[in-house]
Amino acid sequence: MAGGRRRSLGRDFGWLWAAYGVSAFGTRFAFDAFALIAILALHAGPAQVSLLSAAGLAVGAAVAVPLGPWVEFRRKRPVMVAMDLARCAALLTVPAAYVLDALTFAQLLAVSVLVAAADIAFGAAAEAHLKALVRPEDLLTANSRMESTTWTATALGPPLGGAAVGMFGPVVTVAADAVSYLLSAAGIRAIRAAEPRPAAQRGAGGGAPPRLRARDLPDGWRFLLTDPALRPLFLNTVLVSALIMAASPPLAVLMLGELGFAPWQYGLAFALPCVGGLIGSRLSRPLVHRFGERAVLRTVGTLRACWSLALAFVHPGPTGLALVMVTELGLITCMGVFNPVYATYRLNRTPPDRTARTLSAWTITTRTTVAALTALGGLLATLTAPRTTIATAGLLLLATPFLLRLPDRPGALPGRKGPCPLGAPPPVRKR
Repeated sequence: MAGGRRRSLGRDFGWLWAAYGVSAFGTRFAFDAFALIAILALHAGPAQVSLLSAAGLAVGAAVAVPLGPWVEFRRKRPVMVAMDLARCAALLTVPAAYVLDALTFAQLLAVSVLVAAADIAFGAAAEAHLKALVRPEDLLTANSRMESTTWTATALGPPLGGAAVGMFGPVVTVAADAVSYLLSAAGIRAIRAAEPRPAAQRGAGGGAPPRLRARDLPDGWRFLLTDPALRPLFLNTVLVSALIMAASPPLAVLMLGELGFAPWQYGLAFALPCVGGLIGSRLSRPLVHRFGERAVLRTVGTLRACWSLALAFVHPGPTGLALVMVTELGLITCMGVFNPVYATYRLNRTPPDRTARTLSAWTITTRTTVAALTALGGLLATLTAPRTTIATAGLLLLATPFLLRLPDRPGALPGRKGPCPLGAPPPVRKR
């Protein structure tokens, strides 16, 4: 940013950013809302609450498998608007049924699955659209701003949502989340830039989108697992995300149960460190400019894996709370740097006609792996102790940097004659 001035990415990116911001805040405002409703309104037990969380991730991901290829052959903004409206409509059924005293656990389960599937389709379409909306050299800046928005929403949303639940009841945050998707759809509709015909459809000769075939479903995974530049990043990020999340429920049980921390202390321990995400997202572009994309990914990816083991040593009192906060601050700062760089790296490396399929395959794998390792972590904590799960996840995280061996010469992208330098995006067709 020359002269220290903030770089403008244009009015249309501003609308996309605003749409993302309002829906991200709505999601964080409604953090754990379904679990609270199940417990407070339906008197669900621990097994049902765990089922609600795991099924929403796993079944939603399974439902989304055909959505990646489906999104690929369609213009992205209509898909994004449709997914926003679908999530809004599904979520609004919850407060409506609650008011009518007709809410059931099965309805919560069905809505969580539908919202999870729509999340995946929206995310794939949004990243593919971002790649077409901003200039290639601005992708990292755009992803850094999205990342800073994520951490701002994460810091503010859950505490405000918890206060709203205390004052107005458990379904108010779900209604607010539904409205946030409606506002997001309005923001996306305000984008005025002409959207080009999907690259995959151009390659198929134009006309109507082709029919989805069974052999199209694994295309995203096929590309990820055969590309030498994306495969190590894919395996690393999926495993890191799953191990971090697997330790979260046992940590909550340990802090709120055995160690006696108050709920407000537990919330504070994870809200305040989100400032590290803001710091990291601001550092990502200068670090890439100075050291290069691969060096930042390797170094910060290694540092990111070194923090979580400390959580196994949490203890009662102010020093124990400080230990959690410092650990989370270090982890989140590393994530704030790493996430926009890897998102840009991934978009630059993925051909335009495979972007949605690749992104949806990535997200589906991440969510199913998170669900599986979270369930295994819960089982291990039940059979042993919460600290055992936290320590095991922390030790396994220390091995994940060995997966992050990014090639210096990754080879050519499909359909190109020469190699694609990872610091530079593939050529973009002018509109």
